[in-house]
Amino acid sequence: MVKGTGQRLGLQLKSWLEGGGAGLESGQALGNRLVDALGADDSLKGPVRDLASQRLLLQALHQKGAAQRSALTSLAEQLASTYAPAVLQELLNLLEAATGVAIPRQPAQPTPMPKPTRATRRWEGIVQELRPFAPGLGLAAGGALVLSWASRELDRELFEGLGWSGGVVLVVVLGLLQALALGPLKRWRRSWILNEQSAGDPRQAWRWLAAPWVHANRAEAAVNLVALLILLGSSALQLGDVVLRYSLTALATLTLSTVMAQRFAIARTWSGASGSISALIALGASLSMLHWRQLSFNVGPIAIPAWVLLMVYGALQLGWQLPRQDNADASGPLERLLCCQWWWGFVLGVLWGLISWGQNLLKASAG
Repeated sequence: MVKGTGQRLGLQLKSWLEGGGAGLESGQALGNRLVDALGADDSLKGPVRDLASQRLLLQALHQKGAAQRSALTSLAEQLASTYAPAVLQELLNLLEAATGVAIPRQPAQPTPMPKPTRATRRWEGIVQELRPFAPGLGLAAGGALVLSWASRELDRELFEGLGWSGGVVLVVVLGLLQALALGPLKRWRRSWILNEQSAGDPRQAWRWLAAPWVHANRAEAAVNLVALLILLGSSALQLGDVVLRYSLTALATLTLSTVMAQRFAIARTWSGASGSISALIALGASLSMLHWRQLSFNVGPIAIPAWVLLMVYGALQLGWQLPRQDNADASGPLERLLCCQWWWGFVLGVLWGLISWGQNLLKASAG
């Protein structure tokens, strides 16, 4: 880390603001400009992007007087709880140079505190990233349990008598919800979809529960319904188990996607079943490879190999997920890939396959 980098960036930011601040209205645009100004110094890229994404920064830059000092004090306290002293000093120097307001520094401790281990810092960083999403995560996890219980009761009272499998019922329910979202409830469809702004808003936490059940993309909705019918149409799982696994897998992939979008400051929307479907396909394909035998999904007289589904579904998802969803998005293809549920479903499915394969090996060796 080069000393004086924070002050240099702050003066550059002050110059941009005095020139009208064109293109600096959003945290993402501001972060991109600051990272570009860093040049070859990579040590502050992550902290600078995080700083630019804070609403308090925009308040401190565009307000004056007591309101500005209050925003700077709150922002400094937040940064102090996140970053090491060396990084913190550079960020505070940046803020002081950009605003011209002196920020009180905490005095050095007379006795040094023991340094946290790498594992502790990593865990604290994960908790810090997940904290804004806690209301949505809690509601979605609790909702998954409630939906599973309700599905189990409904299955016992109705669908078992009709001879419907849990997978078929799930496909029918998703199809009906999508039809309602395109028809009578069309005006509210966008309100059910999660995006990077609503993900951390406690007042919109219910979107975490609703997002996996409605698709924003009609073509993706049709493909996902067909894929689910292929994957679960002949499954012997009860409806309660199907709904629980679907909801929790969707929640896991949604969480990983939103964390990545927050880290890279990328504008994204998330909806539908792609995470759960990708996990099922990747599970089948990985088990097929690990056991070195073809695993297929039967659709009437046709047997579709898992690797064929993996290739076809992956190609479609790449076509939908890799394009930028915002004109101001300056992210790369890999960053956008890490922000989509399909990718994390693939990763979780492969991990699930490896765990299952390992368990079988242990059982065989123990026997």
